[in-house]
Amino acid sequence: MRLLACLLIGFWLSPLARAGNQQYEPLAASVRAALHAAVSDQASPDSRFASSEEKIAWLSEMSHRLRNKMPDPQARIDFLKTVHYEATRSGLDPQMVLGLINVESGFRKYAVSSAGARGYMQIMPFWAKLIGNSDSNLFHMRTNLRFGCTILRHYLDIEKGDLYRALGRYNGSLGQPEYPNLVRSAWEGKWSWQRSTLAQAQPRQP
Repeated sequence: MRLLACLLIGFWLSPLARAGNQQYEPLAASVRAALHAAVSDQASPDSRFASSEEKIAWLSEMSHRLRNKMPDPQARIDFLKTVHYEATRSGLDPQMVLGLINVESGFRKYAVSSAGARGYMQIMPFWAKLIGNSDSNLFHMRTNLRFGCTILRHYLDIEKGDLYRALGRYNGSLGQPEYPNLVRSAWEGKWSWQRSTLAQAQPRQP
């Protein structure tokens, strides 16, 4: 009952996300099995950073940027650690994923689009049935981020590394420039991070 109440509150308080929707496409059995294995891995989300100094600097800076969207400091750190882990695990740039979330849901956990896409990365429910299992709650933070990063990686593989087209597939707007440009703008304008600036980075309050 408590979870249901939280979901209902989230639906009422979160305006519809502006995202489009991933399109259902039949998957080969081997691809479906590989995606299922990817989203089912229960390994502990230990963020992959080049050094402890980089980890502290990245989390501090990104937490500072995210503070207006997520007021609770520990919630921000948990979210950022999970984003970084799931992104790097899928071979994605964590800052690009933050830009995508910025556009997709505005960092609203219970955001729902007019097409029914759910959560931070706006996952269409058919994915839970296609590659998940009966326990795949798309409003659960790690589950949502895991599905989102896995799906985007899948689209990147289909498009042979073409991020523009992969983002179009992710949003259900393949070939149209608006969505990829919005993600790139958020990525480069709000969430960019250069390792070369690490030496100059000053730790911030999370």
